[in-house]
Amino acid sequence: MPTITTDIEQLCIDTVRVLSVDAVQKANSGHPGTPMGTAPMGHVLWSKHMHYNPKDPHWPNRDRFILSAGHACMLQYSLLYLTGYNITLDDIKNFRQLHSKTPGHPEYGLLDGIEVTTGPLGQGFANGIGFAIAQRHLAARFNKPGFDLFNYRIFAICSDGDMMEGISSEAASLAGNLGLGNVIYLYDDNHITIEGATSLAFDEDVVLRFEAYGWHVQIVGDGNDIGAISRAVANAIAEKERPSLIKVRTHIAYGSPHKIDTAAAHGSPLGEDEVRLVKEFFGFDPNESFVVPGKVLEYYRAAGEKGIQLEKEWNILFEAYKKKYPDLALEYERALKEELPSGWEKKIPVFKPGDGKEGKMATRQASGKTINSIAGVIPALIGGAADLAPSTDTNMKDFASFTVDNPGGRNFHFGIREHAMGGVLNGMALTKGIIPFGATFLIFSEYMRPPIRLAAIMKIRPIYIYTHDSIGLGEDGTTHQPVEQLISLRSIPNMTVIRPADANETAQAWKVTLQRNGGPVALVLTRQGVPILDPAQYGAGTELEKGAYILSEAKGEMQLILIATGSEVELVLKAQAILQEEGIHARVVSMPSWELFERQDDVYKEKIFPHHLKKRLAVEAGSPLGWHKYVTDEGDVLGLTHFGESAPAAALFKEFGFTPENVVKKAKALL
Repeated sequence: MPTITTDIEQLCIDTVRVLSVDAVQKANSGHPGTPMGTAPMGHVLWSKHMHYNPKDPHWPNRDRFILSAGHACMLQYSLLYLTGYNITLDDIKNFRQLHSKTPGHPEYGLLDGIEVTTGPLGQGFANGIGFAIAQRHLAARFNKPGFDLFNYRIFAICSDGDMMEGISSEAASLAGNLGLGNVIYLYDDNHITIEGATSLAFDEDVVLRFEAYGWHVQIVGDGNDIGAISRAVANAIAEKERPSLIKVRTHIAYGSPHKIDTAAAHGSPLGEDEVRLVKEFFGFDPNESFVVPGKVLEYYRAAGEKGIQLEKEWNILFEAYKKKYPDLALEYERALKEELPSGWEKKIPVFKPGDGKEGKMATRQASGKTINSIAGVIPALIGGAADLAPSTDTNMKDFASFTVDNPGGRNFHFGIREHAMGGVLNGMALTKGIIPFGATFLIFSEYMRPPIRLAAIMKIRPIYIYTHDSIGLGEDGTTHQPVEQLISLRSIPNMTVIRPADANETAQAWKVTLQRNGGPVALVLTRQGVPILDPAQYGAGTELEKGAYILSEAKGEMQLILIATGSEVELVLKAQAILQEEGIHARVVSMPSWELFERQDDVYKEKIFPHHLKKRLAVEAGSPLGWHKYVTDEGDVLGLTHFGESAPAAALFKEFGFTPENVVKKAKALL
């Protein structure tokens, strides 16, 4: 039995441990061991090094803290409560219960101080790199001599599991390449995962790996040595040229006589008997729960209050900045409110048939032209591709690349790292003043599904540009031709998918995207050229914002409705003309976005799809799943229920029946 210390810092650390254990035990669910082992790290960061203000959790120059090891969330909840955020002891007691502020992993938006939703391992690691990139870019845009407005750091606690997930390797490599010295990650090296010792599947030298990535790496051999941890953090703060990793050897469930260093403490409560022993070990009354000594609360509240003065000083600095740089200050204040510059919509281009080659233009090209048209008036727009900018048309021609030497650049190079790109975009999107986009082929959206889902959960707005959207990409073949990806993305709650039919719908899709809040947006674009529909006849796609609209009305009493998205709109327009010649009157509906359509009122929906007319044919070069809601049980879908082939696009469309003649045939079969 160790000697019980009266040292206030030790009591603070032990209070965090016991509070975490009590919450997990009361919920009868959770991960007690990691908060017990990482409490000294949390204490050092929150009491000695981080800049934050619990009374204004959104202070722009606060340091960001990310618990990438999200299963250890009771560590963060405890520290947020103790330092004075808007969380009560009752919230701690309500851990993992219905509608609580303290769910089983940290969730953005439920509780101030939670910067990002973490839990799936490795995601928080990548989010932090996005936060760091955003800080560097804001500093390059707004900082001036004597006005260091944005110099905040990104702190994170990561686990063995974070180190194993591939996304952390991708993100670490990117961070090293960019020399992100504002990144300070503490690695909880406790040697335990759910199945047992990490050596079962993980025995690499993490230090050497991160040194190879270009990181500054330190080792703290004793996770309870707060002096050593604090010195390592100070060293990392002083290291301005490289991201920092501090490997801290900890013991999961430290203080638990029977479960220390065991997998049993990873994902299950310790049990009532063991909890009593833990409290005795740390000098707490085993008969009491959720005890916070007054001097501990006083100590942590004083630590939290230090941020009040830091923010006051920053506000004084910003007021002086506003006088010297009023235009930049106004730009940032607008960004804080998530407002776009006045009149930006006037830069949205309108395309005419003569603008394309032989009247055609790939929607990826139209997107590129739109990006370049609006980039000059929306300085917050920054983005790039996973090594595919030439193919996705996402290069902003008047602007430089974001590099270690030029963080003010707006063309971002993610490298061939789609998974990290998604995670990085989330960190960027969570930073006011940044509107990020990332591009790749639609098929490779599969590599970034976890961060897409998390963006949707958080209702934040990274923009995804997915090109090469169908068998129309042609010769690259089956491996690159998406079939099931559209319906897969559409199935994600809070996600908006837009597949425009031509250049003007694409331009309008960008307008909708930049005005959209409440979740990510995916622009799904063609590789091949598609006709530019005459704006005088078809309205330049201005009704795209409604998700579905009447593109071409039936010339007589309507007998059926032809529905299409993207490149297939061309087919149904041609089919409509053929049917009209045969005396069959069809309406053509362009339906670029199911999600936008579902936001319309019932009157509008009835206008587009009258209930009495159930003869409907949907045409889309993808999975037919989901279309039956719109075509009814009397309609049909021309889609793909198999993979593609390697051949020129025109040959593939003909082979699989995506021709005006086949559309006509299927339409007639409905009548």
